[in-house]
Amino acid sequence: MAKENYKALTENIDLEKLNQLDSKIKNKSVDINGIVDRIVKDYCKPLDDLMSDINNMLNDAIRPSDEELDAWSCKLAACLYFAGEGVETIGVKQDVAKAYKMEKYNNAYDETDGTISDKTAYAELQSQEEYLIHIIYTRAYKKASQKLEAGNEMLSSIKKVISRRMGAFNINVKDRNDFK
Repeated sequence: MAKENYKALTENIDLEKLNQLDSKIKNKSVDINGIVDRIVKDYCKPLDDLMSDINNMLNDAIRPSDEELDAWSCKLAACLYFAGEGVETIGVKQDVAKAYKMEKYNNAYDETDGTISDKTAYAELQSQEEYLIHIIYTRAYKKASQKLEAGNEMLSSIKKVISRRMGAFNINVKDRNDFK
């Protein structure tokens, strides 16, 4: 049996079957990604909006004023605070989803007879939705965490720009005072 599977990979590949499977995967992925995005949006929308505003200004090649940098710095810190709380909330939901998945799996495993392989296959089939919701919350947690990390990087960059401008301002003031 193992030799037949090995040979199957060296034979001609049925592209139509692969394309059908790929299409199914894309459709399911769109559905699942939509749920992930909704979860993340619930906790990260203010951060997303602020990052979009900053990105738009930077893409327009407009040099942000000192006042804008100060406002971004304060707003970004506040958004990160609340998004961080949201990430932890998603993490709790991820843990609960994992517990539901394991409970459903274990109950299904216990309720069927047969070999270990039979019991495992049955339990996996019976807990498929719980497995998917666990995956959804795991992906949402990762996605929200990445947004938090990117927001922190942006805040760090803004602080560096503010510091550089303050240094340049102090040098200019010192130079003017030296010429008096």
